[in-house]
Amino acid sequence: MRIPAPLAPVKAAVLPLVKKDGLPEIARSIVDALKFDHNVQYDEKDSIGKRYRRQDAIGTPFCITVDHTSGEDGTVTIRRRDTMAQERVAISDLPAIIAKECGLRTLLERLNG
Repeated sequence: MRIPAPLAPVKAAVLPLVKKDGLPEIARSIVDALKFDHNVQYDEKDSIGKRYRRQDAIGTPFCITVDHTSGEDGTVTIRRRDTMAQERVAISDLPAIIAKECGLRTLLERLNG
């Protein structure tokens, strides 16, 4: 679904790669950091591919995957719905990335453009 990111009902989904090794705890702390500014979902059910497809179906612009490297260096993989591009970003940068891409101001600036 090609909903503009600022209009998507869910802005990001946080997905721990596995349900052990402290990954759910890291993922939940990311949800806690984002939930007051954006509608964010936490999902640990099924394989990562199925979770990506489920989020794509509802139009979620970003999927944030927490893996074993996240606990070591404080980075996560962020996947963009429209391009399927993935990149490693610092967990501390997530609020700014989501705000920039999903903020209503961004949509209005593009429309006014």
